[in-house]
Amino acid sequence: MAISLTNSAADRIRTYLNKSGNSVGLRLGVTQTGCSGYSYVINYADKINDSDLIFKDKGIIVVVDSGALEFIDGTEVDFVKKGLNEAFSFRNPNISGECGCGESFNV
Repeated sequence: MAISLTNSAADRIRTYLNKSGNSVGLRLGVTQTGCSGYSYVINYADKINDSDLIFKDKGIIVVVDSGALEFIDGTEVDFVKKGLNEAFSFRNPNISGECGCGESFNV
């Protein structure tokens, strides 16, 4: 079981965490939504709950609720810049399809 970060994602997350001041790491999860069923949720992890699993990559703590792990186990988080656009992207080996707009996925 693992969540990994590219160097680009780790650098961007580190910048955000340094600005937040109180966060212990990155919280990564999923929510049911969109045309394909699930979408990623990414936020600051201000605390670690009893049901959370902890991964550490490139000096960044990644916090995942144990219920979300089955959907995102093995995912690599990247940060991509294209022209004026920039966003986190996810390479998830568990998905069986994505919606046409790229906002949601199914497993």
